[in-house]
Amino acid sequence: MSPIDYAQIEAAAQRISPYATVTPIFQSRMLNSWFGHEIYFKAECLQRGGAFKFRGAINTLSWLQEQGKLPCKVVANSSGNHAQAVALAANLFGIEAEIYTAKNVSKVKAAATEYYGATLNMFETRAEADHQVKLAAEQDGVYWLPPFNHQQVIAGQGTVAYEALQQVEGINAIFAPCGGGGLLSGTLLATRHLAPEADVVGVEPELGNDAMQSLQQGKIVRLPESPKTLADGAATLAVGDLTFPYLQQLDDFYTVEEEQIAYWTQWLQHLLKLHVEPTSAMSMAAVAAWLQQQNTPQKVMVILSGGNIDNSKMQQLWQQDYLQQMPILVD
Repeated sequence: MSPIDYAQIEAAAQRISPYATVTPIFQSRMLNSWFGHEIYFKAECLQRGGAFKFRGAINTLSWLQEQGKLPCKVVANSSGNHAQAVALAANLFGIEAEIYTAKNVSKVKAAATEYYGATLNMFETRAEADHQVKLAAEQDGVYWLPPFNHQQVIAGQGTVAYEALQQVEGINAIFAPCGGGGLLSGTLLATRHLAPEADVVGVEPELGNDAMQSLQQGKIVRLPESPKTLADGAATLAVGDLTFPYLQQLDDFYTVEEEQIAYWTQWLQHLLKLHVEPTSAMSMAAVAAWLQQQNTPQKVMVILSGGNIDNSKMQQLWQQDYLQQMPILVD
């Protein structure tokens, strides 16, 4: 399979422009003052469907239409945000969508997926859902739209950084969460072209550290079961064979403990007045660690990947009030 290049991200940006929202950039003066650095937040939580995933899904269907290959039906496997994205994109193109997921999928994400008109098939485990979607994709007229391991999905997701780095110049580092690696792969490609001196940094939950294990061992490591992490958007079992080579080119990679995920979700919701999900907020723990290593003022971009949180997840997040512990960089 040929490598993805920056031109595909440019093409994706043009292709999705009639459908996707150009999401805004936010800052917190208070946070910047505390840290002594400039931190910018790309609010994909305000994207259609509530997450960056819509970009990859709508780009893929638009590309298929260009090729004269738009299917009658798409199927997808997802932990939630990709499910909504595929359901919404299929709805816009007037085609059928069927989603395969585990029973522990976020209720709010499941409800939105069905609202957009998709059929939702839930299984005991994510591994079983992943197996069943492969079988469904073998039917005539059916196209499998995977959550990350697809060139046009990656190109679409790369438009997040493509936009962000044109909205704010002079960025020293850009941070994004890692589930299957699609967002980070696209972010790397866009950043290497638009801001080649900037670091690209990946972040994942410590309880779901398949990417970190893969990077350390030099081969893709698959988790035996779905990790029980607050960052459900990063609860994939393994990265893709298409995304892994891009992850190996990252400048740094961090894993984050559950307490820090809850801490930063509370603080970002408070400081930015945005409804960000834990997978998005997780990156701030890595930002804090990265900034401690810097000797000069930095400009950092954080991709807030989504904002879909159900009631049970909110209750878990707020079992302890972390707003009594002010964010501060410790030398």
